[in-house]
Amino acid sequence: MPILIFLALPLVEIAAFILIGQAIGVVPTLLGVVLTGLLGMLVLRYQGAASLRDLRGAMARGELPGRAIADAMMIGLAGLLLLLPGYVTDALALLLLLPPVRGAIYGFLGARMVVVSSNRPYGGPHTPADPERLHRPDVIDLDDEDYRQR
Repeated sequence: MPILIFLALPLVEIAAFILIGQAIGVVPTLLGVVLTGLLGMLVLRYQGAASLRDLRGAMARGELPGRAIADAMMIGLAGLLLLLPGYVTDALALLLLLPPVRGAIYGFLGARMVVVSSNRPYGGPHTPADPERLHRPDVIDLDDEDYRQR
């Protein structure tokens, strides 16, 4: 599936260039790509700095910075998309730079993932946060005598 995206993306970009070029002309089309790239880079700089501040703040408070890390990753992906020339990739990048869109993606992915945190010291007693979780068929809980080190 990912290979199809990489094969289809250049074709979609070429089609967008042709359609936009026919509608507004070649020079405005090329100028539009440059301007959207510059605008995106300015927004990326602002959003990236804000994301970095959020990440540092969460870590300073001793919180798990999951949201800040996800925002930073999506902003980084937006930066990568901005480096690729084209209207479709610029549009996707600009969407990723919008906090409500990132929030929707984070909510969508967060509803489908389970994050398990372990804050016990090395070698300390194991106390699961949810004892009912151990009785599920997809969870394997090992004690020290259940495994051996290589």
